[in-house]
Amino acid sequence: MSNQPSLPASIRFLEQQKVPFRLFHHQRPVESLEDAAVQRGQSPEQVIRSILFRLSEQRYFMVLTPGPNQIPWKALRVYWQQSRLTLASREEVLQVTGCEPGTVNPFGLDAEIPVLIENCIFSLPEISLGSGERGTAILIHPQDVLRAVPQAIVVTLDDALC
Repeated sequence: MSNQPSLPASIRFLEQQKVPFRLFHHQRPVESLEDAAVQRGQSPEQVIRSILFRLSEQRYFMVLTPGPNQIPWKALRVYWQQSRLTLASREEVLQVTGCEPGTVNPFGLDAEIPVLIENCIFSLPEISLGSGERGTAILIHPQDVLRAVPQAIVVTLDDALC
């Protein structure tokens, strides 16, 4: 009998879409973004944060940005032409993504939720994202993220970010 149902939804989604990726299992708890990068054999820029924002009640978007970067609040407000944006709460992150904060990724996300991907990610040979499960990361080529997330929009929010 297959253990497929016990896999995180993101892994099942990538497999169903036939998008290539690798799983990385941490040997010890991750203490920081820099620690995650070291354990994965990556630079901190390759560890991508998937951050869920709320535009308004029941309206969300996600940003994929290199881990060390600050959130470009002003650029996001300009992009969405809104004076106010907020981070989604822990409960909203769980409800919208099915993932605990710190394990979030855009794979299998409702197609109505836009995903902004910082353009500089595409200069990296490989990136890592949360898998939906603590202690496990998805290692993937940036172009394959676009294949898996059709609602993705490649943006340059702040030239200083990358």
